[in-house]
Amino acid sequence: MITRVLVPMDSSEMAGKALEYALETHPDAEITAYHVVGTPTVMMGEAVGLALADDLEAEAEKRAAVVFEAARDIAAEYDAAIETDVGIGHPVRAILESAEDYDAIVMGSHGRHSEDITRGYLVGNVAKEVFRRSPVPVTSVR
Repeated sequence: MITRVLVPMDSSEMAGKALEYALETHPDAEITAYHVVGTPTVMMGEAVGLALADDLEAEAEKRAAVVFEAARDIAAEYDAAIETDVGIGHPVRAILESAEDYDAIVMGSHGRHSEDITRGYLVGNVAKEVFRRSPVPVTSVR
């Protein structure tokens, strides 16, 4: 029986659909919206929209808060409460490490595509790698 579900989330429509699917499919499970914040270097800061190392943590918290607010709004439509958690580091590694504490993962097949086409491509690969390497069942939502 699935009692704990991890839903990796970004600000994409696909992530929202994944959360909806998890809420519909596992109404009695504890569902956790999980947002992973990368750890860019100062040199990479501009490329990912984070200007200075000192501002990385604050910016990451703001971005996670936006993602979690949207997730809570979706959960409210189902009259459900969700947990939230933030991971730091490489998305695939962070999701796989967290997966060990859950019975299943439900995630969007692709994440948020930004103006940087490379970023959108890499986010799509996150779902692919999690699907291939997860220690628990993964449902990919389109």
